[in-house]
Amino acid sequence: MVRTTLTVWLFAAAFATAAEKSLPNIIFLMADDLGSGDLGCYNKDSKIPTPNMDRLAAQGMRFTDAHTPSAVCTPTRYGVLTGRYAWRTRLKKGVLHGYDPLLIEPDRMTVASLLKKHGYSTGCVGKWHLGLGKEKPTDYTKSLRPGPNAVGFDYFFGIPASLDMPPYVFVENEKVVAQPTEEIAGSQMRRRGGGGFWRGGAIAPGFRHVDVLPKITEKAVAFIDRQTKEKPFFLYFPLSAPHTPWMPTEPFLGRSKAGPYGDFTVQVDATVGAVMEALDKKGFTENTLFIVTSDNGAHWLPSDKEKYKHLANWHYRGQKADIWEGGHRVAFIARWPGKIKPGTVNDATICLVDFLATCAEIVGEKLPENAGEDSFSILPHLLGKKPETERPPVVHHSGSGLFAIRKGDWKLIEGLGSGGFSSPKSVKPKPGDPAGQLYNLKEDLAESKNLYLEKPDIVKELQADLAAIRKKGRSR
Repeated sequence: MVRTTLTVWLFAAAFATAAEKSLPNIIFLMADDLGSGDLGCYNKDSKIPTPNMDRLAAQGMRFTDAHTPSAVCTPTRYGVLTGRYAWRTRLKKGVLHGYDPLLIEPDRMTVASLLKKHGYSTGCVGKWHLGLGKEKPTDYTKSLRPGPNAVGFDYFFGIPASLDMPPYVFVENEKVVAQPTEEIAGSQMRRRGGGGFWRGGAIAPGFRHVDVLPKITEKAVAFIDRQTKEKPFFLYFPLSAPHTPWMPTEPFLGRSKAGPYGDFTVQVDATVGAVMEALDKKGFTENTLFIVTSDNGAHWLPSDKEKYKHLANWHYRGQKADIWEGGHRVAFIARWPGKIKPGTVNDATICLVDFLATCAEIVGEKLPENAGEDSFSILPHLLGKKPETERPPVVHHSGSGLFAIRKGDWKLIEGLGSGGFSSPKSVKPKPGDPAGQLYNLKEDLAESKNLYLEKPDIVKELQADLAAIRKKGRSR
């Protein structure tokens, strides 16, 4: 009897504590390869209609200087969930594939484990791409542990990696929905006349690439529908689109003036709208922090710009995988009714690794020394206040592992070239040439004038800052 009474009292106390804090629901929707220039609220000349994301921006805050920690997907996803740069792990460049083991270290705090500790129901729906299991290659006939469930998520449904990487299967919690017992041949990119790019490999019977975005949208809405107002929830919703293969469903064909990519992006916008509608139906909108962003810039070639007259990465130089701004400067929209002033624009420099520290401040927890080493809370910015301390410099990382550091108006790149998909990828300096790139982004957002040789003192200062961040293992 005493034990039962004590249990009831503890439960009531925990519920009261959560109620007193009025903890918000949190949704972090991260598109895959979405360019900031695709959104009408960023680029008035966009060839792609994005009414839902535009409406979200009108109801919340739009950041103009938001960055991903990497210009490619796996390291950005690691940074979002752990608040730590992925180059501090075994992944020094590039991305994981569908048969790689889990990248997140055992016992490392994640956004999901942090929020779960504070009473949240936690769900992840969509493209995981952080590895599954302990073995290499991952054995899909066995339990896929450790995976999302092992790092704090109560529920997971999605695909293992990018939609162009085998195996092509759906995973629910720690096992595949159907084994990949069949094989599919590779397919060419649509810009080359193909049906949509993917690599050949194992595939589950009945799996169709075109079904993935509708399916994960359905599962995300279902997760929201299962929630109640008695308990806050966190939904991490990393989309599989508009990453290749560009596979818009029939209702979205021809909806843009930017080809299959543009039509697929219209479908991404519809997914954002479906989440907004689900929140409205459940009465969750007023107490939900809803963030929409992307894992890196768009894979949009000069030939695409010429053909469609559309700037997917807006006026920034480069594209996905590049160390230039087009590779890692992304759209970032946050809506939180009653907390975030509608229709505001924020020019602060932020990074997606900041999500963990922001959530920690929301729930009133100070991060321990061994968690979120590179994370800095943006909650003051969201609430229209000035942070008490200045954010440390942001470190950027290209697909090939080229580093850059951003401090104030200045950006230093350690080498020459894009470090990614744009040409030239790398350049060997000739005698008398600069060894790297230095840009003043306030005066030269296009990164067109390299000041490396003209500003040696700034180069030396930023080199020292970058070295210190690497050596100390933390930025904050």
